[in-house]
Amino acid sequence: MTSSSPQEITQRELRNDSGAILRAVEHGETFVVTRNGSPVAELVPLRRRTFVPAAQVLAMFAHEPPLDADRFFTDLDTSVDQQLLGD
Repeated sequence: MTSSSPQEITQRELRNDSGAILRAVEHGETFVVTRNGSPVAELVPLRRRTFVPAAQVLAMFAHEPPLDADRFFTDLDTSVDQQLLGD
C-alpha cells in the first residue's frame, strides 16, 4: 500500500499516533511532518540491503570463464571518457 504522494501529518499527529505511523512507513508509506503548517521533516522507509554471503557469490560465478584483466581494462579505457577524471 504505497501512496503516490506523501501524506502530510502534524507534529501532534506524529506524537499521538507514532506507532501506527511507523507501521505505515514500514509498509512503504511516506509522510511529511508539519509544524505550524510548514513542512519540517519527511518520514520515508529505509531501503533494506540484502546481504549475500561471499561463498554464495563465488558459487554463482564458479562456472564463468576467468576474467582477462588486460582486456577488461582496455575495454574500460575505450568506453570511459578519460577527460572526465581531470588532469
